[in-house]
This record gives sequence, C-alpha cells and structure tokens, in this order.
Amino acid sequence: MARKVTISREVILEAALKMLIRDGYSSVNVKTLASEIGCSTQPIVWHFENMEGLRLALSEYAFAYAAKKAASNFDDKLESFEFLGRSYVKMALKEPNLFKFLYLGESPMGRPYNLKDIGRAKNKEMISMISSQNGLNEEQVVRFVRNTIIYSHGIATMLATGVLKGTEKEMMTMINDAADAFILKEGIDPDKMTKKEKKK
Repeated sequence: MARKVTISREVILEAALKMLIRDGYSSVNVKTLASEIGCSTQPIVWHFENMEGLRLALSEYAFAYAAKKAASNFDDKLESFEFLGRSYVKMALKEPNLFKFLYLGESPMGRPYNLKDIGRAKNKEMISMISSQNGLNEEQVVRFVRNTIIYSHGIATMLATGVLKGTEKEMMTMINDAADAFILKEGIDPDKMTKKEKKK
C-alpha cells in the first residue's frame, strides 16, 4: 500500500516561493526545501518527480503570485498601466530575488522580450482603451507603452541587482517623468491625460 502523502503541493510551493524570495533561486533544491518544511524529501518527489518538475511548478506559482500583486481594478487603463509599473518597481525594491527569477532569466518559463508582443492580442484591449481615453491613436499608445516598459525595466533591473539605490518614491518620480516625456513626444500634453485629471 502506497504511503499517504500529508504535505500538500500548495505547502511545498509556498515554502519554495518563500525561500526564493528570501535566499534566491539557487537556494531552492529538494533537500533544502524539505529542510525548510521540516519533512523528508519524499513528498516533494511524489508531487513533482524531480527538480525539473519543481522548477517548472515554482515558476508558474511565482508568476501567479506576481500577477495577483500587480492586478488592479481601475476603469482607466492608463491608471492600470501605471499601477502595474509601480508593482514592478516595488518587486525590484522589496523582493529583488523574485524579480531576478521572473524577469532576468532564472525562471525556466522566462523568455527574451519581443517588442512586437506589446501590440499583440494580450495587450490589445489595454492599448485600445488607453487610446480612446486619452486621444492617442493605437500606434502612439504602443510606442508609449513600449518605451515606458523598457525604461521601467531598466530601472527595476538596476534596483534588483544593487546597481541603483533609491526609494520607491524617487524611482516612481523618475518613471513618471520619463512617461510624461514619452507622451509629450507623441504630441500630447501629459497634464491633460486622464490620470493627471483624476489626481487634481
């Protein structure tokens, strides 16, 4: 009769995510994870078979964790995009190991960015809504979103790797200033954007 597994998949993944955030991705393996949970390696092997299976499951779990923290309910899509940017920078500041895992190539699910992806189906609704709410055509929105993502990613990468030091407020001021410059380049006064009007 097979031995009953009492340690759930969720418990294992939660512990693995905690280790990743605290100690970095390289700290997570079957033995160290078993020690973190206080169990033998058997439940981990039973749920994930091997380290490769654990890595893939941890990647999915970490991406879901990050997506949940970055989710917003703003009707204004520009406000939603700004909130996503703040979440991105917060992760680089407060959970740099998670940022490196998800966005700097440590995750087996990670892949290089493709600039063409920004205007594809996944972001089509957001781009269309920003366009209709702020007087930019969709091509202008794609350029604005692309440039803001690249700039934000650069700052977040420098924060996560310790190259740049600063507060969240300082970083967001830099990103907001850059975003305003990107909007101005498209011929739109940034002070007339929806997000600005809501903050007055």
